[in-house]
Amino acid sequence: MVKKRFLWGNSVSSMQTEGAWNIAGKGPSVYDIKQASQEQSDFKIAIDSYHKYKEDFVLMKHAGMNAYRFQISWSRVIPDGDGAVNEQGLKFYEQFIDDLIAQDITPIVCLYHFDMPLSLAQRFNGLISDHVREAFVRFAKIVIDKFAKKVPYWIPINEQNCMTFAEGFGNSGYLVGEQTLTELYKIANNSLIAYVEIADYIHHFSNLKVGGMVAYQEIYPASQLPNDVMYTRKAMEFINEDFLSFFATGKRSPEVIKYMQKHGFTQLLDELEQAVLNYPNITSDFLAFSYYYSLVIDSNLIDNKRAPNTFMSDGHIANVNLKTSDFGWQIDAIGFRNTITKMHNRYNLPILAAENGIGAIEHYDGKNMINDDYRIAYHQEHINEMCKAIEIDGANVIGYLGWGLIDIPSSKGNVEKRYGLVYVNRTNKDTKDLKRIPKKSYFWFKKFIAEKDTQLSQKGEVYNDD
Repeated sequence: MVKKRFLWGNSVSSMQTEGAWNIAGKGPSVYDIKQASQEQSDFKIAIDSYHKYKEDFVLMKHAGMNAYRFQISWSRVIPDGDGAVNEQGLKFYEQFIDDLIAQDITPIVCLYHFDMPLSLAQRFNGLISDHVREAFVRFAKIVIDKFAKKVPYWIPINEQNCMTFAEGFGNSGYLVGEQTLTELYKIANNSLIAYVEIADYIHHFSNLKVGGMVAYQEIYPASQLPNDVMYTRKAMEFINEDFLSFFATGKRSPEVIKYMQKHGFTQLLDELEQAVLNYPNITSDFLAFSYYYSLVIDSNLIDNKRAPNTFMSDGHIANVNLKTSDFGWQIDAIGFRNTITKMHNRYNLPILAAENGIGAIEHYDGKNMINDDYRIAYHQEHINEMCKAIEIDGANVIGYLGWGLIDIPSSKGNVEKRYGLVYVNRTNKDTKDLKRIPKKSYFWFKKFIAEKDTQLSQKGEVYNDD
């Protein structure tokens, strides 16, 4: 038996790492026009991994990481989103991937992480447009053709279920409009049709694996009241399980389908069904998810006339039983285990924990190592619970990727929300020298995952035949 290694690594997006926003033929994305403010930077430099990625790869390698989930920027490859290919952009990623492989780090490519080419956002309002969906599929096929021999794992769209709630407008390149429920369902449907075409295309390559990805929200009812339990279940179904079901089976949730039929979205269902008929080989080879925190829903705060997509935001209250991060996210490692086990029990597919971590406010004094014991505790607790999901619950987990394990700006551009094992010497207002400085957690991580990898390698269920 030839065994695949468990994937330990780092996960990022292009706009939060690369910088180099206007060089070597890159076109602008919607992130490139975001302005800096008092509490956030712009995205024009990020951590300048475009020029410094080799240094970052060495840091990852020395920390024991063997996998890197990164994004190939659409507007770096096709500057206006639907026109000519920028060969300089493809050449950059070819060298990037070659250098990654040279460090014995497995590349995992995400094709879209919300940085819509600005031209498509301005001309067509983003993924609400069928033309933009088709342009994205074209881009995806170009990249897959180019790197199929080097990249084994592919994620079409980061946290794709986010297209079903309010963040879906910003994530899809939507710039103008009333942000109606009808528009949101159209955006979500277009994202699923894009997934269908891309997943089917990837399966033309026998050596490639595709995984649909969600931002998994572990949600608890505020009490034993039947309404709290019911509204929590409905939120879970519409926000988490609907897209997971589609990735795993090619069919959306019956409850979601019924809601769409009753509210005038039958045409969208028909369009998706036709796409599946045209491109049938779409079942994910693995399911990927991000997980940072859990939350609680109080049904008393929810208007039952609102779409279930909104129940999570409308009914969210604090969980008095959990600790909270610097940024208000409640720490729940057992929820991480439950998420993994539920996904595997329900869909019986390999699971990739594609994002996990804790953001914190940290300052480097230029001399003393940052003592981030809270980060060590967070990752230790979550990895231990993942191992319980594997060893006790029987889940097939193929990897654990921490989010931004070299500091990057947050999705809103806040450099001071730091997730990394490695400090990057810059602030929101001052890019300084961008020096990479390992924290205490960096040295802990290497030792801890080496121990866990030894344990997992003795558990045959987490490895698959080549």
